[in-house]
Amino acid sequence: MCIRDSIRGVKLNRDKEHRKAMFSNMMESFFEYERIRTTTAKARELSRLSEKMITRAKENNLHNKRVVLRRLKNRDIVAKLFDDIAPRYRNVNGGYTRVIKIGQRAGDGAEMSILELVEVQEKPAT
Repeated sequence: MCIRDSIRGVKLNRDKEHRKAMFSNMMESFFEYERIRTTTAKARELSRLSEKMITRAKENNLHNKRVVLRRLKNRDIVAKLFDDIAPRYRNVNGGYTRVIKIGQRAGDGAEMSILELVEVQEKPAT
């Protein structure tokens, strides 16, 4: 097994520490504003990571809070994730985010996207 087999997700021309810090900061911004504009590659990877955090936050216990706090350092954002965001998706198994492509960036032509939380439609009781 070579080294690149053990790398999860995309590298984005960054080393491990830079990638981890970048996605931690991006995830905090994403959960704070519930929408973020970034490149498509970063949006797809951030979607994968944030869906795992939302799934973790659906079960509100101390262990899950500590696991999420390892990635997100802002306690206010973690509280919002556990108290506001995760309860919206209590009856949904995945698919909490969507990536919408919005064209190319003017400076370097990078493909840009908007990553946002999906609004859950409650089914009426019949």
